[in-house]
Amino acid sequence: MAGGTEDTAHRYSRLDLWPANELMTALWEGQTRALAACAPALPAVAAAVEAAADRLSGGRGRLVYAGAGSSAMVAALDGLDLGPTFDWPAERLVLLIAGGLDLSRGLTGAAEDDEDAGRAEAARAGIAADDVVVGLSASGASAYTVGVLRAAREAGALTMGIASSAGSPLLEAVEHPILTLTGPEVIAGSTRLGAGTAQKVVLNLFSTGVMTALGNVYDNLMINVRPENAKLRRRCAAMVARIAGVDEAAAGVALERHGDVRRAVLGLAGLDGSDIDRLLIETGGNLRRAMERAAGLRSVA
Repeated sequence: MAGGTEDTAHRYSRLDLWPANELMTALWEGQTRALAACAPALPAVAAAVEAAADRLSGGRGRLVYAGAGSSAMVAALDGLDLGPTFDWPAERLVLLIAGGLDLSRGLTGAAEDDEDAGRAEAARAGIAADDVVVGLSASGASAYTVGVLRAAREAGALTMGIASSAGSPLLEAVEHPILTLTGPEVIAGSTRLGAGTAQKVVLNLFSTGVMTALGNVYDNLMINVRPENAKLRRRCAAMVARIAGVDEAAAGVALERHGDVRRAVLGLAGLDGSDIDRLLIETGGNLRRAMERAAGLRSVA
């Protein structure tokens, strides 16, 4: 389906009169089109993942998400989940939302029209060359988000933009443009539907790829998940047992003693606390490399 996010798809005329089952089918078809629109963007997303992981690997850079309206909510949802899932430090995540973070009165639409406000927010956040800045806008025309991205690029930060409109200002403002051609929405202009789904998918792929590249995943296990409740403690114990080759009782004891999956695994490999800390520092927190070094230390001994 050709057309932009603000166009009207005439096949959905008189939609308000459609029976519920036909409405659900139409909305579902819109979602499947949005998913399909992500596939051509995969090479661009992969390139952005590699560049972002390289920029963030020094341990200082921050991941900055910028957006307005529902795009900002998609960005915030992805960003806020990085801490519990991958133990991404709160001080290395910045959310820049048009109108501010106080959502008690809902989202404000007018704030997205102010490019100077976006530039000012970027300056207040102290965006610099170590940072990775990701901006989202379905139409690619949100002046606030474009302002953040332009200021970030001028400051030397790595910039990535996600939009569903080709040739839009947002995509032209960044080093890594990600285009998802989702077309007109089932409900004209309601980009929380198809375009929003594409944004969520691309951000899921991007952030998961970056966190994996930074060593927060071992095999296909999210080893840096924070064991903050009973379910997650059981999951962490199961990961320790699988990686270290011990039963879950021994894994649970090691997890209780060392506090997280990586340290528990290295503790079960025979390392003491100071050696564990040293290896994790030397390997940038990468468990696989730390285990390889631990095995080398044992063979030398």
